[in-house]
Amino acid sequence: MKQESAKKFAEVLTEALPYIRRFSGRTVVIKYGGNAMVDDALKSGFARDVVLLKLVGINPVVVHGGGPQIGSLLRKIGKESEFVQGMRVTDAETMDVVEMVLGGLVNKEIVNLIHRHGGNAVGLTGKDGDLIRARKLHLPAAESQAGMDAPEIIDLGHVGEVESIDPAVVDMLVQGDFIPVIAPIGVGEDGFSYNINADLVAGRMAEVLSAEKLILLTNTPGVLDPDGRLLTGLSAADVKRLITEGVIAGGMLPKVNCALDAVNSGVRSAHIIDGRVEHAVLLELFSDSGVGTLIRG
Repeated sequence: MKQESAKKFAEVLTEALPYIRRFSGRTVVIKYGGNAMVDDALKSGFARDVVLLKLVGINPVVVHGGGPQIGSLLRKIGKESEFVQGMRVTDAETMDVVEMVLGGLVNKEIVNLIHRHGGNAVGLTGKDGDLIRARKLHLPAAESQAGMDAPEIIDLGHVGEVESIDPAVVDMLVQGDFIPVIAPIGVGEDGFSYNINADLVAGRMAEVLSAEKLILLTNTPGVLDPDGRLLTGLSAADVKRLITEGVIAGGMLPKVNCALDAVNSGVRSAHIIDGRVEHAVLLELFSDSGVGTLIRG
């Protein structure tokens, strides 16, 4: 039995070696969210995986979400969350909670976990080092119903989108052998803080860092066909066709568009993978089969 176990271990290392060689010195941007952020075993496994990537010469950059944690704290202070088209309405009081949760509690927990597993991480928000410049997100209203006119624009408050990213502080941390852990909060020309979708921040971060890969952790196996089967590899043309056919829709649509924008802007490949699978990041990077959907330009 020991001999069989040793042989299997050797096979795993042999399979991983060419990928380690290929990606050594390259940057991988990982959007960390979903179940992987709330399950203790998955949280610990993710931290170990990120440390391992750094040890074998790959430069991981982590961008994290934290929607469930924000909702939990809002409930504790007696404030109900309001969503419009899947986005949280964020008034000034809610934005204070968002900054506290994303920039404080969640960000520092990830940094601490990485440290516990032998890595060196530094937590940032987009406000640090003028990293993320944001602008207010203007959300078009749905079409009016029953003959009643709807306002042309819905005001979501402190919800933003990325205007620009200055990667200087991230480059400095990577060159100093640190793992950057970034909360998706930006600052606008008006001086206000804005909460930005973490997928979008990760995608833009991958673009400006000329990353080898963008990895989006989700709570699904990846992109599925109409029969529920995993689509392991998609080209830009495939993605456009599947969107037109309505196969890619709902919550998967913005993730796929984010991945497609990244690869069209120079990122070598984007991966939408199941964060509920232990060591999903390592399996996607270092195995022949991978664990999700690969999108190429």
